[in-house]
Amino acid sequence: MNKEFKVSIITPVYNASRFLEETAGCVLAQTLQEWEWILVDDQSKDNSREIMERLAKKDDRIKIFFFDKNQGSGPARNKAIQEAQGKYIAFLDSDDFWSPDKLKKHVDFMVEHNAVFSHTSYGFTNEQGEVIRETYHVSDVPVTYSMLLKKTEISCLTAMYDQERIGKYFMPDLRRKQDYALWLSILKDGHHSIPLDEELAMYRQVSGSATNNKFKLIIKHLKFLMEVEKLSFFKSLYYSFHWGINGLKKYYF
Repeated sequence: MNKEFKVSIITPVYNASRFLEETAGCVLAQTLQEWEWILVDDQSKDNSREIMERLAKKDDRIKIFFFDKNQGSGPARNKAIQEAQGKYIAFLDSDDFWSPDKLKKHVDFMVEHNAVFSHTSYGFTNEQGEVIRETYHVSDVPVTYSMLLKKTEISCLTAMYDQERIGKYFMPDLRRKQDYALWLSILKDGHHSIPLDEELAMYRQVSGSATNNKFKLIIKHLKFLMEVEKLSFFKSLYYSFHWGINGLKKYYF
């Protein structure tokens, strides 16, 4: 652990040149400056590497790594988590962005509430950065394992956990839902995620993203609960039903 860094920001990169510099701007603008930003490129085919190298030359808090073959966002995040030296680990994808006071407010909130895991409310934009729907407000009670099985409340760009107190948690070797599986693993160990109901992050919804095809994901969610979480068929069906209803409410109502 390096006391110089309070927060380690984890970002996987794959063909991210379109938005990466905008995301970099939101990191550099943070009012809490004791951070390190760890970017792992997953064999991008565009000029993401050049952008990463340019950013790292300008600020030594930016650490960059490059995979020699494409492995997916989960292994890329895990590499960054492995390298992380901050007390807190936060996640930010290469096309999303934060408000300038996200880290400051979130760290202060976690200290105030003695939290080891936390998430915030967030907004939605289109590819041009224009707001496209109302803020998604998090719960007003701590999120437990069983609650998260019914509702995907914790979005990757809002999550933060205290690795100094609970250790490093890594994402399983999955092509999708790796972040969801990580949150579940923390909660399954008896921790809760303490919600901060303030919009401190913006999720950029791009064409073809999973949130545009919610109905098709319900069956995949059922399989995930059975194969990854090892729940029975009937428990998986029960939780998937609630997950689907909550997903429709979240994105369409």
